[in-house]
Amino acid sequence: MTDFRRKRKHLTLPIWSSLVLMALNVGLMAVLIVQLARQSLWLGLILGSCALAISLFGISFYSFLTIKEIQLNRRQANFVDSVTHELKTPISALRLYLDTLLLQEPAEADRQEFYATMNAELLRLDELINQLLEVGRLDALGHQTDPELVRIDTLLHNCGSAAAISHQCAMKDVFEFEAAEITIRSRRLLLEMIFRNLLDNAIKYGGKPPRVHVSAQPAAGGRVCIRIRDNGPGVSQKNRRRIFQLFVRGSDELQRTSKGTGLGLYIVRTLVGILKGQVQVVEDERGIGSIFEVTLPGRAPLAISKLEELQRSRPESPSMTVPERQTS
Repeated sequence: MTDFRRKRKHLTLPIWSSLVLMALNVGLMAVLIVQLARQSLWLGLILGSCALAISLFGISFYSFLTIKEIQLNRRQANFVDSVTHELKTPISALRLYLDTLLLQEPAEADRQEFYATMNAELLRLDELINQLLEVGRLDALGHQTDPELVRIDTLLHNCGSAAAISHQCAMKDVFEFEAAEITIRSRRLLLEMIFRNLLDNAIKYGGKPPRVHVSAQPAAGGRVCIRIRDNGPGVSQKNRRRIFQLFVRGSDELQRTSKGTGLGLYIVRTLVGILKGQVQVVEDERGIGSIFEVTLPGRAPLAISKLEELQRSRPESPSMTVPERQTS
């Protein structure tokens, strides 16, 4: 609570100083305008009014930039705390298990459990480092691969399976898929990164136990609409746009209970923008959980997609050679 109040005080100073400056400016300029109006100095009145408008705009714009800078610094501090925690946790666990293995020879069952836990922590550390690296090369990722035909239903199942393995839960107990056989022409790597992040968040911020409903349906204009619904506490109205910004999480770092760095949804929004799509949080009519809706262009007709799949799966026929007739 002390830390939260301290951060609120950082915003109090620029807000109140701006209000005081604006009040003084309005008061002085109002006195000047009244004096000019009494003396019928209309040119001075016009110039004074313009100066008042310009000064008010300048003070307001400066206050806006100051508050934005303070909020950005707060999010960056939150991000540093989050990354530090996320890096130290697997490293500490690995060190603990390694020290235990060095000090004594555990039983075979315990050793296998140690190895499995160490492997899971290494995977978690690798995922975090990859996510940090991805933020710096998002623009390059959008041009490294060529568009191809991608089956959305298959891709969603694969991403759901990866998310379930990452959270050590059974896919059939978490996910419910309602995806039509839709094919879009897009970049597979970017699609995998988008939906892995969204499905991972759906489990992470879902209820106990998590339940995730995934649907994919055709939309107007040759587009595809994918909806991911969880059973968690949901996203408040004021945070539905903020959570896609860099370093933003649902609460302060010291108050949060879930793992994460605040980069996942920023990566999603950036990659969806590269694909000329849209992502948003929509209202859940049930009032439970949250729904992330992704709309992507490039839907291919089913006949064309099946034809290309058939051509890819057909083995190349060997060239027929006619053996030369031997002469006696």
